[in-house]
Amino acid sequence: MPEHTSFLSYLISMFPALGENMKNLGHTFLGGQPVGEHHAEPITASLFVVVLVIALALMARKAIQNHSQSIIPDDKLTLRTFWELFIGYFYDLMKDMMGAKRAKLYFPIVGTLACFIFFSNMIGQIPGFLPPTATLSITFGCALVSLGSFTYYGFKSNGFGFISHLFGPWMGPLFLPINILIFGIEFLSTFIIRPITLGIRLMLNIAVDHLLASIMLGMFALFLPIPILMLGTLVCVVQTLVFTLLTSIYITLATEGHEDHGEAHSDSDAHGEKAAAH
Repeated sequence: MPEHTSFLSYLISMFPALGENMKNLGHTFLGGQPVGEHHAEPITASLFVVVLVIALALMARKAIQNHSQSIIPDDKLTLRTFWELFIGYFYDLMKDMMGAKRAKLYFPIVGTLACFIFFSNMIGQIPGFLPPTATLSITFGCALVSLGSFTYYGFKSNGFGFISHLFGPWMGPLFLPINILIFGIEFLSTFIIRPITLGIRLMLNIAVDHLLASIMLGMFALFLPIPILMLGTLVCVVQTLVFTLLTSIYITLATEGHEDHGEAHSDSDAHGEKAAAH
């Protein structure tokens, strides 16, 4: 991918000491090699998104501290209304998938992913800003959070059964090689392919969308490419939905009982395939 240029690039050019500090801060933990300013931009943009989400959440929290007034919905779109719709949509999505009890338990991790990915995607729609999710390291980080979440919750809910079900149904000692083969395929699909596809799908969609918007903005510098920005906004929303939907599906499959695993597996996979296709 070509190097992106953001407001941070101009700040570095104006203040060389800032760029030097970023190089010192960006030393890798493995080889001790300095990281260039461009390579540090995704991390800086991610930190900016985290601060932005926290600030918006605190502002919305002030609006609902007065319980007597917060029960009355606003008559227009406000920050409070946005958070109610945003959080409510993803919670209802999880509740319909895994039930209210498990949705309340697992929503904090899925809701946090939804907030970070959505605002990281949308910040790229502002000219001069770099979307962190256009970088593979950031999207793989989100995918690892998803992997760690459904693995942890799976062990917490089912213990060793979370792993033993990967062997498939026991058919006797004569079919042990088949069970081992099934385990290898399921293990590869669950712990390798899932996070890789989550990270690559999100990165490619956002990176291509951001690159296309940059090209159109460069070609028509005097006229903002509104159709491209509208399409980009749709991509940002859909990719947030796909990532969180698949994460919810993976957590549902990992935390359900063995007796209903097969039925839910087929239903959730079909639901996930439809979302991923979009």
